[in-house]
Amino acid sequence: MRGIVPPDPESSASGMHFAVVYVPRRSRNRFAANCVEIKPTAADAIDDADPDNKRYAARVSGPSKSSEGQMIYYLLEWLD
Repeated sequence: MRGIVPPDPESSASGMHFAVVYVPRRSRNRFAANCVEIKPTAADAIDDADPDNKRYAARVSGPSKSSEGQMIYYLLEWLD
């Protein structure tokens, strides 16, 4: 997890989640929190994904505060 602050195991402030991410290209590895829709399961994320409208299923880590003060999520993997 290079470049990612690991989640604190003693808190629930940041964690790993399944999500649908709105992103122009899948080449990015971090996303603003307003582009991430958390889902309860991987199946829900895959079902709600819409690649034609740039909404992709993923497993993400976050939220974390960036150096610019924005809340962001980091990509762990794309779910296809």
